[in-house]
Amino acid sequence: MIKRLFTLAFVLAAMVTAAFAQPAFKGGEQAFATFLKNNIVYPEYSSKNCISGTIDVAFRITKSGRVVDATVQRGLGIDLDDEALRIIKLTSGKWTVPADYNENTRLVQPVRFSPDLTNCGALPNVNDMQAAINSYKIRQELENAVTNYYSNKYQGKADTSKEATIINLKKQLGFDDELINDLLKQADKKLKQGDKEGACTDWTFIRNIGSNRADGFISKYCNH
Repeated sequence: MIKRLFTLAFVLAAMVTAAFAQPAFKGGEQAFATFLKNNIVYPEYSSKNCISGTIDVAFRITKSGRVVDATVQRGLGIDLDDEALRIIKLTSGKWTVPADYNENTRLVQPVRFSPDLTNCGALPNVNDMQAAINSYKIRQELENAVTNYYSNKYQGKADTSKEATIINLKKQLGFDDELINDLLKQADKKLKQGDKEGACTDWTFIRNIGSNRADGFISKYCNH
């Protein structure tokens, strides 16, 4: 069974009757909106390319209010999907659940992303956004080539004769100190939210693009 939550009204779709009480975010609609505003970390690529969109995340809620089995039901196939999934997981424990609620019910929560127009200069053009989304998917293949190389290098399995090519790829992708500084800030914000898993993902990415600047954080927070 799938039921859909709405961000603004925060009620279920018309298919749900009033006879069946549903989970509610603690504090109600305004509290949920504030939670999103305070905790969404706009992903690096989408932020710089002024990409907006709505990502639908499907999940279940246990009787204790924990979020489980969260997946992206409808997304853009870019970094906004990952952040929408992360933010819904972060709501775990923040739901009030009726005693007779069916835990097997799958809910769908839309997560809306709107870029900072002070950085974009104007409303993003739809064609420009689609071009950026397409470029992201191509970019992922190049990113994977870099991260796979360094992951293998740390294990003594990399073909080091290809390192010059990898370094050129890093320059092409903009994997520089500015990006690493942004990722460190992003990871720090996630850690302060209590999202160690999300922070460790960012730190591991930094390591897997050939930098040791996150190694101390990985050792402290991620290797146990």
